[in-house]
Amino acid sequence: MMLIAGLGNPGVDYTGTRHNIGFTIIDRLVSSLDSGSRYAKFNSEAYNASYAGKSLLIIKPLTFMNKSGAAVAAALAHYGEEGTGMLVVHDDIDIEFGRIKIKGGGSTAGHRGLQSIFEKTKRLDFDRLRFGVGRPPGRMEASDYVLRSFKNSEKQELDLLISRSVDMIKEYIENGLEQAANKYN
Repeated sequence: MMLIAGLGNPGVDYTGTRHNIGFTIIDRLVSSLDSGSRYAKFNSEAYNASYAGKSLLIIKPLTFMNKSGAAVAAALAHYGEEGTGMLVVHDDIDIEFGRIKIKGGGSTAGHRGLQSIFEKTKRLDFDRLRFGVGRPPGRMEASDYVLRSFKNSEKQELDLLISRSVDMIKEYIENGLEQAANKYN
């Protein structure tokens, strides 16, 4: 079983914000797969699906970003952490808008969702799809910036970037991290 977690905040107030790009990508991914079922579990919106002969558990934690780790930890505990691959899809202010990177492990880099996952699972070795949302302008706080919608000029590219993210995830599922990174990074 492979776990794919898209990070974001629940509720309509956060729809379309930079911080919710993980949810947006997950929604597009699920719509492109033969998903077996959608249900509420692990304090998440969860989907069972398969792709390239692999079983997937796809979740969108409904615990708000800074508590995402509880949902991820619950899903891992239910299926057993041993042998469970995990990909976390999230926004990244340290990458310029329009760039998407897939990588293994790393630090939390101050991202509250990643920090929560680390606190609850004691793991940093999970794989990540990092969607660049760019740095906040001027002296704006990062926490305020990520809760804003994308600019109109960015929205013109967003659909293509989300599709590219889904392609990267499918490559990752089918052929692994190294091949996905070599093909797309």
